[in-house]
Amino acid sequence: MSQTLQEFKALQGRIESSIIGQKDVVKALIIGLLADGNLLLEGLPGLAKTRAVKSLSKNIESDYSRVQFTPDLLPSDITGAEVYLGENSDQRFKFEPGPIFANLVLADEINRAPAKVQAALLEAMEEKQITVAGKTHAMPKLFMVLATQNPVEQEGTYPLPEAQMDRFMMHILVQYGSDEDELEIMRLVRGEQKQTATIKAETMSQDTLFQARDDIKEIHVSENVEQYIVRLISATRKPSLIGSEYADYVAVGASPRGTLALDKSARAHAWLEDRDHVTPDDVKAILHNCLRHRLVLSYEASAEGLSVDDFIDKMIEKVPVI
Repeated sequence: MSQTLQEFKALQGRIESSIIGQKDVVKALIIGLLADGNLLLEGLPGLAKTRAVKSLSKNIESDYSRVQFTPDLLPSDITGAEVYLGENSDQRFKFEPGPIFANLVLADEINRAPAKVQAALLEAMEEKQITVAGKTHAMPKLFMVLATQNPVEQEGTYPLPEAQMDRFMMHILVQYGSDEDELEIMRLVRGEQKQTATIKAETMSQDTLFQARDDIKEIHVSENVEQYIVRLISATRKPSLIGSEYADYVAVGASPRGTLALDKSARAHAWLEDRDHVTPDDVKAILHNCLRHRLVLSYEASAEGLSVDDFIDKMIEKVPVI
């Protein structure tokens, strides 16, 4: 095991110790970080979505900002704006950067703001830059948007359009833990409240992260695994490939961004498992997170009580690994 991988395993362990019962979520966060992707976390209130993102930022050498999305938020509240300096100034206008200019940006309850504000993130998420008043401003080398949303309380919300959902590499579901986890959470928080001195968290350098990303670029993907990824994506567009009974179950299949997300995430997963090549199991491990937000099921599927995750389960079962 390389020194870089050891540091990432230690990072994963530190975050897991503060986010009880969410090992899958923590692993998905690490994979998203390694694969240089944006993440959408969805779960009920109080399930530590925000805490998970804050814990990640505390354990990495990074600038962190949090934006609480509300219906009265303006695009300039996120991106920043040109500020008028006055007639006597040599430079009439100066750009004041907004909270998006950070390494890790938490877009909390992203579906509470209207489409115009949500769209302010699009250019930054896709191209790592924003344009204000005709001028382009680049994001930091380490830049990641982590958005949260509540799946139940939909009154007064603005659902993300498919085009924006597609820009998230992964859609991670945060669910309830076990009774044992609940007990550990209670004891953990009680212990934190008793601490009188702030203990500085051990942080991983950005150089270590960039080294890991370079290592992941060298992870081998065989032609068989490449073909397996393509067959999975094809099954979302032509569901009859997994069975005639599913022919009318998908209204919108995965885009080429889904293919790229599977490739990047599977390589990151293989690296994290200390392998120099991708296996079909790596693809299966990240398939739900990479595709659940990219599929739109039809009315027929809803009438049968079939969820997106159920359909992906069927894909894993029916699409052959050759």
